[in-house]
Amino acid sequence: MPDHDTQLERIRKLLAKAEDPAVTEAEAELYNTKAAELIARYGIDNAMLAAEGRSADELTVLRIPIDNPYSRDKASLLTNVAYPLRCRTLLHREGQGVVAVTVFGFRSDLARVELLFTSLLLQAGTQLSRVRPDGRVFRESLAAYRRTWLHGFAGAVHERLIRAEESAARDHRPSGPGQRPAELVVRDRTAVVQHAFDREYGDLRSATPRRLSGSGYRDGHQAGTRANLDPSALGRRRQALPVR
Repeated sequence: MPDHDTQLERIRKLLAKAEDPAVTEAEAELYNTKAAELIARYGIDNAMLAAEGRSADELTVLRIPIDNPYSRDKASLLTNVAYPLRCRTLLHREGQGVVAVTVFGFRSDLARVELLFTSLLLQAGTQLSRVRPDGRVFRESLAAYRRTWLHGFAGAVHERLIRAEESAARDHRPSGPGQRPAELVVRDRTAVVQHAFDREYGDLRSATPRRLSGSGYRDGHQAGTRANLDPSALGRRRQALPVR
């Protein structure tokens, strides 16, 4: 297995290149896509080590507080990060808002979820403070636009992570005779998480689907395709979106 510190250092270097203002948008997207691939491989490596009994990676939970504004939309972003990374989420609501999300999964995957969500939340907040409706929708409220922007952003991130995770499992090569294919290991781990989650929380009802009326989905989706998937974000302080 590759050294994990070396993997993370490669990812940081790619993201530093992507953040360089001198690079083009197309170049930045290539750097970010490569970073997403490496993060997925990092998850596969941990899964394979655990499957071989070479590391401990137990099922556990992580409770992440969610702040206003747009708490329900932040919770949606977290769920869109968690599911491709083989974790499941439980929302804790007060009134119309969400105050926290419990993320359920293997410890190594929970660490990936937290670091990615922290990074993406900061990125979304920075961009969301600048975006505005383009005026084509008559009297559209800024809040409505921003909610749909966030959902577009989360949707694009979800799609990127699914592609990266599937590709990493498919391309993984066994390191020795008798090692199970990574796709089977990942499938089994996903099933274990889902079964344990259903056993623990299966009697809770699903959230009612929301109807959002803003026009920001496409702009948010485009921003999500360019978002950095930054593993160095794990040590950063989680902040509310800096918008009013």
